[in-house]
Order: sequence, then C-alpha cells, then structure tokens
Amino acid sequence: IMNGIIEWYSAFSSTEQVFWACAIIGSVIFLIQLVFTLIGMDASDVEVDFDGANTLDMGGGMSLFSVRALVNFLVGFGWAGVSLRSAISSDIVLYVVSFAVGLFFAWLVRALMNKLLKLERNGAFSINEAIGKTSSVYLRIPAERKGHGKVQISIRGSVHEFPAVTDGEELRTGTMVKVVSVVEDSVLLVSQLQ
Repeated sequence: IMNGIIEWYSAFSSTEQVFWACAIIGSVIFLIQLVFTLIGMDASDVEVDFDGANTLDMGGGMSLFSVRALVNFLVGFGWAGVSLRSAISSDIVLYVVSFAVGLFFAWLVRALMNKLLKLERNGAFSINEAIGKTSSVYLRIPAERKGHGKVQISIRGSVHEFPAVTDGEELRTGTMVKVVSVVEDSVLLVSQLQ
C-alpha cells in the first residue's frame, strides 16, 4: 500500500505535491481538532511563539498566529490548489488564488467557532460560575488592564475560553490564575496564584 501511495504522489508535479501535502495533512489535523472540540477538549488552540512564550499576539488578546488558524489555512490553501489546478495553468496565479482561499477559510472557521462559543456561553451557563475557579493563562494577559489575554476554564465538564484582564503584573502563558470577578460583561478579572 505504501509503495502505491508513493508512486501516486511521485506522479504529480512539485506544485501539485505541495497542494496535495497541504490538503491531506491539513485535513487530518483539522478532523482531529474537530473531534477534540466536539468532545469538549479544545486542545487545538495552542498558541505558537518565536520568543520563548506560547503566544505571538498583538496585544489586547488578539492572536496573530495560532495552530488552529494555520491548519485552517492549510486546508483551504491545499484543497483550492488541488481543485483549481486544471483551471489555472500559471503556477503563480494558482498560488495567489489558493493563498487567498486559505486566508478566507481560516477566517471563516474562526468566525463560525466564535459564533458557536457565544451560543454556548449564552445558553449553557452563567459566566459568574467562573468566579473563584483556577485556570492557566493560554494567551498572555497584559499588566494593569492594558489589554485582554485569554484563559480556558472548565465549567460543568466543558472547557470554555474567556477574555481576561489583570490588575497586577503581566501574566505569561501557562501562569496559574484565579478568577476574581467578571468585568465588562464577559471579561474575567484574574490574579496570579501565590
């Protein structure tokens, strides 16, 4: 079987190999993320950083690069390239169009997930149930309420993502915190555990 797969893959041009690799790898990881999300383990939102922390953000809790966004991009990019290869003969045009489709797909999945999270928050529980719970920071929280970070908290057996602020020092990814109160409707005020 493996030899057949290698022969099938080798028959493609290098451009087609790039698109097929992105499509297949991205789709497999996407399906794994989907299963984790459906069973309440949102382990796919690990944030990536290049300076030693686990997140690369733009302040205010807005993620610039996440594993989920990269996977969603790869799915859109890969399948667009595979699907449009026969219609677009220029490799450069094909890469540009596929790149745009990948960005759109990453944005679309993120927007849909945000809508689902809002529905879940509105109907399943009160955000006040988070008060007193402990959590770890997974998106850096700037010091003295100068921006939002994010925490994930387990409530009623499900993991929920919330924007968070702190009155103290900056809280790096992985820092254990306790929820003090709810501010600004859906933002948690947290403090570092001693």
